[in-house]
Order: sequence, then structure tokens, then C-alpha cells
Amino acid sequence: MSNSSIQFHKIWIEQCAATVAIRERFGLDDALNYLIGEKLFSFVHASEEDPDFAAELPAFVAEIRRLFSTAEIAEFLDHLERTKYLAPPEPELEFDDLDEEDDEPWLGSPVSGAKELLRFFRIRQLLQE
Repeated sequence: MSNSSIQFHKIWIEQCAATVAIRERFGLDDALNYLIGEKLFSFVHASEEDPDFAAELPAFVAEIRRLFSTAEIAEFLDHLERTKYLAPPEPELEFDDLDEEDDEPWLGSPVSGAKELLRFFRIRQLLQE
């Protein structure tokens, strides 16, 4: 990789910096959803395939643990577990709902769903060590 190329595996640094502003402007919940619920999940997924991302993961996790208290992280992960990963399935969609995009495409595939659930528990372990 040349020095002039973008280092995508370092994107977490900018994302953590943006989280400070998100927290100040929109609150704790939005900051947690942004950094852990979106960015960390994407980063962990990338780290499963790319050694550059895997090498950056400990530093990213350490910065998250610096930005949020242990209690804030635990409460967020508990909420995510209850509402997203271990929530009962939603009732069948009505015909009118078929035009809406699926926010969680992995729910349609048992294999993808299992991978996402394992990823969640890996993230919980990383953040609560």
C-alpha cells in the first residue's frame, strides 16, 4: 500500500472523533448507536476478512472504552441484545409492507443471522473484557 492511498483500516480514528460531536449534539444514545451499533459492527465484519482491520481492532475497542463508561457500554449492549438479537420475531409482513427496504437483511438467512449473532457476542466480549 502506498503512502498516498487511503488507509480504510484507520477510519475508526475519524469515527471516534465524530462520536464526540455526535454525543454533544444528539446525546449518548445516538453516539453509542453510531460508534458501536454501526461502525464497530462494520469494522469487526471487515476484520474477519482483512488482516489490516484485524490489527486495528484492539486500538478501536480501547478508544471506545475510553469514550464511554463501562456502564454505558453494558447498558447499550444489553438493550441491543434484548431489542435486536434476542427479540421475538416480528409478525409476518402485510402486503403493503413489501415495498419497504429490509433494515436487517441478515434476518432472512439463518447462516447470516447466526454469523451476525456471533459477531454481536464477540463485540460484547471485546468491549467488556
